[in-house]
This record gives sequence, C-alpha cells and structure tokens, in this order.
Amino acid sequence: MTAPSAKCPSCGSPVHPDDNFCEACRAELRPAAISSAARGSGAGCPSCPGSAVTPEGYCETCGRKLPSGDDHAEIDLGLVAGVTDRGLRHRRNEDAMALATARTEAGPAALAVVCDGVSTSSRADEASKAAASAAMRVLLEAARTGADLAAAARRAFESARQALAALVADGGPVQGTAPSATLVAAVVTGADVTVCWLGDSRVYWLGADPGAESRRLTSDDSVAEELVARGLLSEADALASPAGHIVTAWIGADLSDAEPHVTAFAPGGAGAVLLCSDGLWNYEQDAVKLAGRALPAALVRFATDAGGADNITAVLVPFPPSPDGTAARPEDVTRP
Repeated sequence: MTAPSAKCPSCGSPVHPDDNFCEACRAELRPAAISSAARGSGAGCPSCPGSAVTPEGYCETCGRKLPSGDDHAEIDLGLVAGVTDRGLRHRRNEDAMALATARTEAGPAALAVVCDGVSTSSRADEASKAAASAAMRVLLEAARTGADLAAAARRAFESARQALAALVADGGPVQGTAPSATLVAAVVTGADVTVCWLGDSRVYWLGADPGAESRRLTSDDSVAEELVARGLLSEADALASPAGHIVTAWIGADLSDAEPHVTAFAPGGAGAVLLCSDGLWNYEQDAVKLAGRALPAALVRFATDAGGADNITAVLVPFPPSPDGTAARPEDVTRP
C-alpha cells in the first residue's frame, strides 16, 4: 500500500490517494458536486470571456445581464466537468446537474446526472435538483462498493422518483401537475459506460480517434420520437411539429409506474461522453458536430448564441478516466 500523501480537509489525518473517505473521521474526500450549490464562476460574462462588466451586472460587449444564483453554474472535478445556464428566454434555470468521482478497485470512475425540470409542472426547478441529488447518492455508493451498475441505475431512478414524491408530501405549493423532471445519468469506468435515462435529455458518445464513430446513446421519450418510429415523419419534421417536444415519460409522483431505460456501452477507443439537456441538442443533434465543440462552456455558449430559448446543460466525461485521477482534458481527447 502506498504511503499517505495528503491530509483530510476535515480533521487533518493522513489519507491515501485512492481513499474515498477519511478513515479517522469518515469525512467524504470526494463528495458529489451539485449545481445548485455551485454558483457561477464570477469571472465575467460566460459568452464574452475577458469583457468588462458594469456595476449593474451587464456585459459591456454583448449587453447581456450576467447570470446569478442558480442561473449559471460550472463544476470541474478533473474527471468530469459541466456547465448549466438559464439561457436567454426562461426566467429561471430548471436544469440541474450532479457530478462525482470515485476510486474503485478497478480504477477511477466518473459519474454524472443531468435533470431537466418539466416546465409545465409545479416547482420544476426544485424537482430537477432533488432528482439529480437523490440519483447521484445511489450511483456513487454503488461505484465505490463495486455493486452492479445497471441494477444501481434502476435504484437511483427510484430514489429520484421518491425524492419528487417527497416534494409533494412535504406540503409545498403544487399548482397544476406534480413536480416532474427528465433524467439522464452515466457512470464512466475504464471498461465501459453505464447509461440510465427517462425523458428527452441525452447522452452522446464522441469518438476521438480519426474515423471513430460518434453517436447518440439514448432515445427520447417524446412525441417526436414516436412519430419517427412509426414512420409518419422525418426526424427534422417531427421535431418541428407543434407537439414534437412534448415528453411522454418523466420522473414524478404522477407517473409512479415509469421505468427507466438502462444500457451499457463499451467504447472502442478514446473519446468523451456528453450528457446534455434539450436546451443544447435543440440547436445541434449531430454527434460529429457536437464533438467539434466538445468543451462544456463552448457547448453552452453555442446554444446561447443560437437562441438560448431553453435552459442549457452540458457535461463532459473524457474516456478512459486517467489512473492518476486528473484525466485528460476534454479538448485533448475530442476531435477539433
């Protein structure tokens, strides 16, 4: 066993590089990061890096008001990084993300959950945060203990559903339908990618090697997807139809019998896993073109500049995770 090379931030006891907990005080050494607790970077306008900002919070280059609070959050854990943003037209950010890393017997793992609150439901912003946090707790425990990840993904989904049911049980205001959200989650190890989803948030594989395949790993639970599956409309026409973006499955107390989709994908080479809400893929669905923009901030900036009609969340996990725990940065493993 290697000698301790760091100290616990809570009690100061020596800890090993591969520890998930401090053996002395049991403090988390690699806690999950939730976007609701990760405020914006505060460095300036996310669309115009380096631009001056007025005292009132407006960018002097593009004139946009800078996001505050949950409007914009950035998380970078080395093995996984993500950005979530309110966009230009919504009054609040109803997306949420939860990111984490873990040391396992098989090597490092990166975990990500992205939830998009259903805007027609009550307390959609709270729903996405509660679902993302609950699902991550289950997934992180499974990754640390070496449990079956496909089974854990289903348990994580059920935990998220119970968290949303608790929002109703807690007696908060419910106007219209119960708090609801879509969910997509991925656990990335050195061997494969386990994906779980329900709704229309997506996961893409972005291959890095010359000629490598980039493709979508999920299918949408939406009216558009059903129209395409029945051969009634092309994908472009289905998405352009008035009902195309209506989701047909979600997490919520009003859909207690919903079952998630779970799959595993074994990449054939280096690349990155992209999780995103429809606020990104509405503007670009082609996996190869997304690979060309494969940095979370660049993807969010692209969707904002293209119209920013919805909340936007993009999370990237380079594959394979680096044994030293730092991981290759997304720009190093994805194609220009």
